[in-house]
Amino acid sequence: MSRRHSAEKREVLPDPKFGNVVVTKFMNSVMYAGKKSVAESIVYGALDMVKAKTKQDPLAVFVQALDNVMPTIEVRSRRVGGATYQVPVEVRTTRRQALGIRWLIAAARARNEKTMTERLSAELLDASNNRGSAVKKREDVHKMAEANRAFSHYRW
Repeated sequence: MSRRHSAEKREVLPDPKFGNVVVTKFMNSVMYAGKKSVAESIVYGALDMVKAKTKQDPLAVFVQALDNVMPTIEVRSRRVGGATYQVPVEVRTTRRQALGIRWLIAAARARNEKTMTERLSAELLDASNNRGSAVKKREDVHKMAEANRAFSHYRW
């Protein structure tokens, strides 16, 4: 991390199908080894599956799923006089989004459907209905923060 100045944020272009920047960020996180067209087909395929299953706007389901996964509070380690405390802090908006995307993709990859498209669509549906392992991850983080609320006066 540079001490002189922080790195400037790169602006990503909205995706071609929905015109949404968050979908592009999601696609970039799904991508392996620079294979953007593969990631694009996986994400769009998953959203098409969501549309076929729910008969709803897939973008609305995607946004709902991401909202249900994004954490509002997390714990960060703070060292005070030889002891390390887990201090609950609020999560910045950009980090909330990044964590939500990361957890959704990790949960989808851990599922055991046949293709990544099926896994992703199933995880998005689960997350939009407030269940699934990505939502459980958020609940665990919130529970940890709640348990360590006594150390919140160490916040910096």
